[in-house]
Amino acid sequence: MSVLFIEYPRCTTCKKAKKFLDERGVSYTDRHIVEDNPTADELREWHRRSGYPIKRFVNTSGQLYRSEGLKDKLPAMDDEAVYALLATNGMLVKRPILIGDDFLLTGFKEAEWTAALGL
Repeated sequence: MSVLFIEYPRCTTCKKAKKFLDERGVSYTDRHIVEDNPTADELREWHRRSGYPIKRFVNTSGQLYRSEGLKDKLPAMDDEAVYALLATNGMLVKRPILIGDDFLLTGFKEAEWTAALGL
């Protein structure tokens, strides 16, 4: 099985997730979330596939989130506006993202990743 691993290499959570994949021999394609920012269309599709609320795709712990006052702005935004916003800067997107044929996970929770990967 090969999966798509979307990360920001300097993110400590992404480093832990990558180590998890490497230690278990999981084959993945690596994508830098800032150099190859997700598009609004990708985000729309990932949101649909995941079943998560849209907020789960937003990096709520980032500096940009705080400096832009998104905590107050997001509740009034519809999904399309959130996709458009997130597509402007990869640092706004929750990471890492792991995408397989039949799953999509945001953030790194070892138990979730283990179950999704069948490990």
